[in-house]
Formats: sequence, structure tokens, C-alpha cells
Amino acid sequence: MSRVGKKPIPISDKTKISYKDRVITVNGEKGTLVRSIHPAVDLKMEDGFISVNIINNDDRKGSSLQGLTRSLVANMVIGVTSGFERVLQINGIGYRAALKGNTIVFNLGYSHPINFDLPDGISAVIEKNNIIKLSGIDKEKLGMVSASIRRLRPPEPYKGKGIKYAEERIQRKAGKTGTK
Repeated sequence: MSRVGKKPIPISDKTKISYKDRVITVNGEKGTLVRSIHPAVDLKMEDGFISVNIINNDDRKGSSLQGLTRSLVANMVIGVTSGFERVLQINGIGYRAALKGNTIVFNLGYSHPINFDLPDGISAVIEKNNIIKLSGIDKEKLGMVSASIRRLRPPEPYKGKGIKYAEERIQRKAGKTGTK
């Protein structure tokens, strides 16, 4: 039983939603998102709300897909109305980032700079050379891009150097001791 899947999704007045041939299209102030819906679940729109229903109640897969589909559609509605933002921090002496057009150039202690091309729909703002603010309407794509950037130099536990999420807390470890 999915508790998340049973909650209806509120639709704002500025959002236009069309559902045809198992494809949902959400139009809003910030842009348009399109997603296909799994055949085990169906969407119903009524009174300014979208509800996700299971087609076959005996199907366990349909029950699990109900909550997933509800979350994906809710993220689409939130994305086209207000958008999503992810903040990354770069820690380390000499570690920095610069924005050149649609490319972020990283200096992360390697022998060469790393060029990271931003995909369509994702924009970046760099503050103080070490804070990267990514924003976009697609939460899934934004998460993938931020994880790819973090993967360039993950934070290490001894000195705390690397790229981390702003809300992430790095568990620090003690280094070697010089006992004889």
C-alpha cells in the first residue's frame, strides 16, 4: 500500500497539463516537461488535482509504481512553476571553478583543468569561485548533473578537500599518529 501514491497532486492556475496516449505534458511559467506513464498506473485530472490510480489492484508492481509516478508528476508540476536549485561547494586550496558560456572550468588539483559542459535546461551561477548554484526545471536531470560534478573530486575525510553538496556534512577522520 503506497501512502505517497494516494495523495492528490494540486495544480496551480498557471500550469497547463495534458494527458494523452500515456504521455503527460506539463506547461508552466518556467518551461515544458514531458514524461511517459507506465501502463500499470493511470492518471485522472479533476477539480484542480491529479490522482494516480493503479489499473490492476492485485498487481504488486502497480502498487510500487503508484508512489513513484505520483512523485515524478509532482516534481514536474513543481519544476515548471518554481524550479529546483542545487548548491555545491568546492573546498581545498587552489580548487576553484569558472563559468565560460555553457561550460564550467574546474581547477581541482589535477595537472589540467576540467571542462564540464552543462546540458540543456540546466543553468549555473558561480559565487566566490567555490560555490556553484545549479538550477533547472527537471529535478532528475539536475540531480544527475550535480552528482556528475561531485564525482569529479569527491570530498575526502582526512582534509575535507573536494566538491560536496552545501547541506552535506563530511565525517572527518583522524590522520596517522607518530607513535614509536
